[in-house]
Amino acid sequence: MSTYVLVHGAWHTGDLFENVADFLREAGHKVHCPTIAGNRPGDAKSVGLDEAVRSIADYLENNDLSEVILLGHSYGGMVITGTADRCPDRLRRLIYWNAFVPNGGECLNDMVPPHYVALFDEMSAASGDNSVMLPFPVWREAFINDGSLELAKSTYDKLNPHPYATFTDPISLSRNPAAMEIAKSYINCTEDTALPQSLGWHPRLSEKLGLFRLVQVPGSHELCFSAPEVLASAILEAGCD
Repeated sequence: MSTYVLVHGAWHTGDLFENVADFLREAGHKVHCPTIAGNRPGDAKSVGLDEAVRSIADYLENNDLSEVILLGHSYGGMVITGTADRCPDRLRRLIYWNAFVPNGGECLNDMVPPHYVALFDEMSAASGDNSVMLPFPVWREAFINDGSLELAKSTYDKLNPHPYATFTDPISLSRNPAAMEIAKSYINCTEDTALPQSLGWHPRLSEKLGLFRLVQVPGSHELCFSAPEVLASAILEAGCD
């Protein structure tokens, strides 16, 4: 039995990982699905990356979790990298699922194409609280392109505005991911077009991990909604010793 902590991406909450967590629990594992600071109901949208990272590091400490397999999805890759730097002794393996892999001093916006940065800048300026919300056409066509229109609409309604400072704040690390001694895996969904294929997740970002295990599966950026059992199987493959 292993302990998994699943860290969601931007615009999500931990609850949206529960359908995947159920399959992992059925396989005999303990699973936690915390919500990152800034995405919890009532959280201020002024939250920055340091506070977001601290919320997950504190979750591990407050729940006295050890030998954790820590998974981060998309923006969650920023958070688990910072968490691993703060409390490596609590972790057994990092799993990045189509996730950003930052080196020290990088921010998320450094790793996305310019048209996304321009879109986020515009939305943040108009929001009044420095938050950004993913437009539905982008969600439908680029994030959940393997699901039905009905699924795209129902899941989009569960998203929440995201604190933009977590995209623009550079991460502070004592060592880059490739230098971290902890075991690492990367799950790559092969139909994921949330980033353009010319600036894709793998190998552009995954190779920043140094030594890592690669698990590839068909599916979109939101496989947690479109095929949670498939994602759970990939997580088990990525998380095994």
